[in-house]
Amino acid sequence: MKYKAFHKLSYGLYIITTKVNNNNAGYIGNTVFQVTSEPSQIAISCHKKNATLEKILQSRIFSISVLGKNASTSLIGEFGFMSGTEIDKFRNVETKTAKTGAPIVLDSSVAWFDCKVVATQDVGSHVLIIGEVLDSEVLSDEEPLTYAYYREKYKMLSPKNSPTYIEKEKLDGEQEPVKKQKAEPQKKEQEKGDNMDIFTCQICGFQYNPEEGDPTAGIPPGTPFEDLPDDYKCPICNAGKEYFKRN
Repeated sequence: MKYKAFHKLSYGLYIITTKVNNNNAGYIGNTVFQVTSEPSQIAISCHKKNATLEKILQSRIFSISVLGKNASTSLIGEFGFMSGTEIDKFRNVETKTAKTGAPIVLDSSVAWFDCKVVATQDVGSHVLIIGEVLDSEVLSDEEPLTYAYYREKYKMLSPKNSPTYIEKEKLDGEQEPVKKQKAEPQKKEQEKGDNMDIFTCQICGFQYNPEEGDPTAGIPPGTPFEDLPDDYKCPICNAGKEYFKRN
């Protein structure tokens, strides 16, 4: 099996939210699709370990915010890589209340849907949830963010709770087709000792500066990014080293 074939399937990126007992919950999802036109119904797929799942099943409502192509990476980082049990994901975003009572995230969104749950199906690691659309709105003419664009631009892997998650080890052994490009003059090799470049987390925008280190993780000043432990995590969104890119 060639696992990278799954990358050719088309997805978007969405913020899926709900509200139960006056508490908001939400996460980033990339599996949202319309299943019927009459009545209008949309399906989402939610991991069983996702804290939002229990809240959706309890409230029987959810909203979907369709993210735009230029969506904030910090927004994606918090809703996609952090747990609502640790932070209030809604503290810095603009929302409105849908007909169902679910919160709708307006930041970086181009459209939204408000749904009531009409059916669920256990499908293994995830639960498939079908909702009837009660209301919807277009917020912007901006192009929606596709998962293919997001993965290519930021060289990202899916979060472990995503339906599209594939272990990095399985992908490393496969080669993607190489696009032909014009030959470029070779860059001069960096001078010896020039390893103090700043690296930026492509999820939330946090910058690791070797001159400062990362006191929160016990990393002393003067530690090059290459010398960080393999299990180093972004202090903002908890993303791994593979999500950092040299400036």
